[in-house]
Amino acid sequence: MTSIHTLLLIVSLGLALPVLAAEPVQISFQSLGDDTRISASLLKPDGDGPFPAVVIAHDCSGLGPHSSGAPIRWGMELLAQGYVVVIPDSFTPRGFADGVCTIAGSDSRIASGYVRTADIYAALKYLRGLDYVDGKNVGVMGGSHGGWTTLATMTNIVRDNEPVRQAKQDGFAAGIALYPSCGSPYGSWDVKREKAMIGPIVAYSGIYKPLAPVLILVGDKDDWTPAEPCRRLVETSRAAGYAIDIVVYPGAYHSFDSDHPVRYDARRTNSNSPTGKGATTGGDADAWSDARKRVSAFFDLHLKQGK
Repeated sequence: MTSIHTLLLIVSLGLALPVLAAEPVQISFQSLGDDTRISASLLKPDGDGPFPAVVIAHDCSGLGPHSSGAPIRWGMELLAQGYVVVIPDSFTPRGFADGVCTIAGSDSRIASGYVRTADIYAALKYLRGLDYVDGKNVGVMGGSHGGWTTLATMTNIVRDNEPVRQAKQDGFAAGIALYPSCGSPYGSWDVKREKAMIGPIVAYSGIYKPLAPVLILVGDKDDWTPAEPCRRLVETSRAAGYAIDIVVYPGAYHSFDSDHPVRYDARRTNSNSPTGKGATTGGDADAWSDARKRVSAFFDLHLKQGK
């Protein structure tokens, strides 16, 4: 799990983050609806609060030794802006400490974005039990697998277990999904692919119905979770009157908020590829810079307005 060593490494890599003496506190809680024990990192600003808070859902690389580093990078950004941050580890307790980026969906479904909503709402419950957290102003965000989790968290879906269904009645105040899987089913929203489970999308149906405002950020060169399904999802949702928006970054790939160079990896599981494998990832300085501003403005609007 993330430690102060990781935070110092982030600073040493030259990222434009303030130097903070806030070592993550290791916490744990039970996922909603089953006995899975979830460990997490908690970051808290100095002071008594009450502070707004954000739960960060990690990507497919998880939080182990092969983590992309994006969750703690965003966690430090938000901590500096006065948010309490919780980053749950959904993979390790389910047997995927090294992540699921190259594992077939059928083999990793016990840790799918739908399953992980129970962990995210358990984190919300934990935060609301802290006297220094403003429990009415908690947001959720995540990239890639975490973006899938975020979109699932922010809408009612048939496969929610009863505790999660109940939690969604008084859930998150806002959500941000970075390069999420917009070709996955969420409630009535669904797609049809050229092949049964993989390949290009040939038809769309239904409406994505967020429970609170949602922002999607995605790169227009993303070949892992393409921008076009997200454009369509947002278009139909907005036409139905829902509070959702999208920003598409020209020239940016999947994981544009990464500090790693662009590279293609043929091992990655990719339902949007004709073969079901292979995807490109890599950072984009312009997209990262703009995303930081938009994330800050969006959460300020929905979690700090009037504070």
